Order: sequence, then C-alpha cells, then structure tokens
Amino acid sequence: MTHTPAFLARILHSGKRVSAAARNHKKLSVAILSTILIAVAVISVVAARKNSGDGDSTALSVTAGSGSHAILRSSCSSTRFPDLCYASIASEPGLAASLASQKDVIEASINLTLRAVEQTFFKIEKLISSRRGLSRREKTALHDCLEDIDQTIDELKEAYEDLKVYPSKKSLSEQADDLKSLLSAAMTNQDSCIDGFSHDGADKKVRKILLQNLKNVYHMCSNSLAMICNMTNTDIAIQGSGAPNRRLNEVEDDSGFPSWLSAGDRRLLQSSSVTPNVVVAADGSGDFRTVSAAVAAAPERSSTRYVIRIKAGVYRENVNVPKKKTNIMFMGDGRRTTIITGSRNVVDGSTTFNSATVAVVGERFLARDITFENTAGPSKHQAVALRVGSDLSAFYQCDMLAYQDTLYVHSLRQFYRSCLIAGTVDFIFGNAAAVLQDCDIHARRPNSGQRNMVTAQGRDDPNQNTGISIQKCRIGSTSDLLPVQSSFPTYLGRPWKEYSRTVVMQTEISNVIQPAGWFEWNGNFALNTLYYAEYQNTGAGAGTSNRVKWKGYKVITSASEAQQFTVGSFIGGSNWLGSTGFPFSLGL
Repeated sequence: MTHTPAFLARILHSGKRVSAAARNHKKLSVAILSTILIAVAVISVVAARKNSGDGDSTALSVTAGSGSHAILRSSCSSTRFPDLCYASIASEPGLAASLASQKDVIEASINLTLRAVEQTFFKIEKLISSRRGLSRREKTALHDCLEDIDQTIDELKEAYEDLKVYPSKKSLSEQADDLKSLLSAAMTNQDSCIDGFSHDGADKKVRKILLQNLKNVYHMCSNSLAMICNMTNTDIAIQGSGAPNRRLNEVEDDSGFPSWLSAGDRRLLQSSSVTPNVVVAADGSGDFRTVSAAVAAAPERSSTRYVIRIKAGVYRENVNVPKKKTNIMFMGDGRRTTIITGSRNVVDGSTTFNSATVAVVGERFLARDITFENTAGPSKHQAVALRVGSDLSAFYQCDMLAYQDTLYVHSLRQFYRSCLIAGTVDFIFGNAAAVLQDCDIHARRPNSGQRNMVTAQGRDDPNQNTGISIQKCRIGSTSDLLPVQSSFPTYLGRPWKEYSRTVVMQTEISNVIQPAGWFEWNGNFALNTLYYAEYQNTGAGAGTSNRVKWKGYKVITSASEAQQFTVGSFIGGSNWLGSTGFPFSLGL
C-alpha cells in the first residue's frame, strides 16, 4: 500500500489556477524556494558528473546516501537523466527517506517539476514587465511561453491527481495512456516556448536567458515520463495480455459506421437538424456576428456538449478556444461555404504558434463542415491555418488550407476524418498523437526553389506516445502544382525533432511523392533515431524499392505492428471517439 509523503501534501497546489493577486503574494517565496532547489540539484549533478560524461548516462554516479535511497536509485535508473532525477529529490531534506514505492518517487518528481515550472513562469513575467526594448516578435514569443507554461502547470497537476488513484481509476492501459499523454504534452510545451525564438536573430539573447530554465524543466518532465513508462509497462506485463482485443477488427457495418457506435451517436452524425446552443451569422441573423464572440460567451469547463453553429459566410478573424472552454463543437453549413480565414505569419512579425487562424486548446473540441484558412501565401513562410492542443479532439469534413505549416497538431490526442489538408513546407507538423483517416492530403505549388514536405513530426523523447499516423488517405497534388510537379520535389516528411515518428499506411500515394519518399532535416540529424514507416500503400508513388536507407525507416510487413498506429491503439479511440458521432475505423 503506497502513501503520499507529508512533503508532497505540503507542496501540492490546488487543482485551480492561482489568482493573479495570490500569485503575486506568493511569488517571491516560491521563486526563492525553487531557485534553492534547482541550485542544489545542479550542484549535486555537476559534482556527480565531474568525470562521468553527460546526462544520458544510464548509470547513476551520485553516491551520497546510497544505503537509504535504494527505491529512489532504482526508479531513477530508468530515466534519461538519472543524476538529475536523483539529485533533485535527494536534495530535499527528508523526502527520499519517506518514499516507499516507485509511484511515490514519480509523485515527488512531478511536484518538484511543478515548482520549477512555476519559477520559469515568474521569470518570463518579470522579463515582460522589466526588460525594455523588446520587439513585437519577442513580446509575442514570451506571451506564447506563458500560455505554454500555464498549460504545463495544469497537465502536471492532472498527472499528479491521476497518479493518486493509480491503479484503480480505469484500466491499466487507459491510465498509462493518459499519464504518458500529459507528460508528453508538458515536454512539448517547453519546446514550443523556445521554438518561438531564433538561434541567431535579434531575439537570441532572450532565448539564451530562458533556455537553461526550460531545459531543466524538460529534463525533469522527461524523467517523470520515463518512470511512468517503466511502472505502467511493468504493471501491464504482470497483468498479462490474455484479455480480448476489444473487437478492434470488428469496426464497420453496412451503414459505414463502426459496429460499436451507439444508435444515438449515429443519429447525431446523420442528422441535418441538430439544435445548436447559439448561432453565428456574419449578416446579423444569429446570436453573434463573430465566432470569437460566441466562444467568449460559451460556458467554462462544460461537461456537456455546447454546439456553436456557424452559418455560411467568410469570417475574417483569429479565433482562440482556450483551455477553460471545454466540450465545444463548431458546426458549419459546409466546408465550401463556412470559412474562417486569417493571414498572420512569421515574416510580418508573428510566431508560428501565434500565427494560427484558429487555435484550439479546450479539451474534447469537435468541428465539422468548416474551412480553416491562412491566406498569407508561400512567401510569408510559417503561417498556420489551424493549431490544436485539445485532448480528445476530432475534426470531420473540414478543410485546412494554407502553405507552410498549415495544420499544427501541437499536442495530446487528435483525430481527423474525411478532411482536406493542403500546403507546401511541413504542412502537417507538431507533436500530438494524431490519426488522419480517409483524408485528402494535397501538396500545393510552393515558391521557386522550395521542396514540399507533407509532415514534420516533433517527437524528441523516445518515451513520448506521440506521432502522426496517416491511414486510408489519398496523397496528391492541387491543381496549381499538378502540371509543374516535376519542378517541385515533394516528400512524405522530414524529421523536425530527434525521435520524429510518422506512419503512412493503407493510403493511395500519387506520383507527386519522390521515389526516395522522405527527406533529411539537416544532414544526418535524427536518421538513426526517427521512426518512419509505410504499410500496404498503393498508387504510383507508393513503391518502396527506392526509398531512403536510413536506420530509422522501415517498410512494415506485420499487421500487428501496423495495428499499433490505428485509431483503437494509437489514440485510444475505442474509449472516446464513439461519443463524437463521427465515423471512424478502429483497426486496419
């Protein structure tokens, strides 16, 4: 029987966000405590590593207190940064001695990470308020960081609450996936913050100020994730694998819907007369004239579906669905008639993160029959049409239209069915666990000298449960590219981060895709650590005989391996997609 050490009870924050006033009162004390903790941890790590290489060492070199810290040592040995894992906990007086299990160690690690994250939040606030001469781009990037880090705080708190009831809340596999998704997203947020600054531009000084804090938080999140993987994988293995596979192969009946989809959900999907909560109409005939106004008026933290009908029209606005706006559904009048459009872009001073025409964070978001568009054009570089960091979100019969960076699958679990995604460079990118099913994925004509990249997946830790899975789709060209496609090489993807993971399976691939299939990001970067795979694809561009010879690339020949990247297995679709009313296939 595990217990929660008294120390954890003292430092655990409430599930609600701290108000601005309360945060200011506590700001100095939290900052001092956090700085002391991080300083002690770093000093310990430096001493331990003096002659022992970098943080990827698998052997612990810290020697202090070895007799009484066996559980801590054993737990930290499964992490990528074991010295930091050990030192950050052992430096807290009395904490290590109170840990009775690996679960206790993970809880302690998450809470100490939370403390470090809050210190970073305060540091960024101070930078914004006290640093003079910040450019518009720097201010935007810093505000992006505040949003990312605020989301990280909530994800770490939720992970801690899930751990408290482990292993009795849900099935082991569901709990494991939830915990891995939360920690994977927390790590992605640190990447997104630093990616808002350039390595060598005018904002490199601000980047350098933040980098060490963000790197430390990232490593601490990585350690918690590694221990979660070790614990849950062990528990699942002990439980055994004799249970039925949840009918993953019995996925569709004669109506075209999954056989397990409820009658009520089928009626919702097929009905043309769903009653919305509010109506948006540009001509003034609805409750609101703008989508943003309807979102602002929606209830916060709703546990029931809140439907916003968006009537036919062109809505020139940037829409944000924040994390407090949960269970929202956008229902358009048709993907060709309901269009939300914007033109923010990096060349004109935005960050990639902030350039999105529509950005969705509130969990369980749904959208159908809408176009999300960014009209900045190929010369404006990164310009996102849709950014999604909404867990358990789904999009049906939607268009995402832009050029570079069209669809930003930022984080957590996402599903796209019967959508059109069109773009040029890296036009499906990010670090969510995302499945695209029965979609049309079309490369557009880029600027002269550019190459098209369908995907740029951002997984940079081997324990993250993220990746892009493209299943039963069609990859081709738009009408402007088709007659000149020989002049603009197009590839299935390139590795944005070290452990980039993308699978294309059961998909029709036209001759727009080059015979090599995939392209390098920068020399040999990530070619040995990525996971790029293809399975049972068809079409003129599907041949694999001339594909790249990278260590990380493979042609899948086993149905059981391909099954890992289906809706049922990769994003747990059997547990949540049925409630959306959208059609989908769980298996192959």
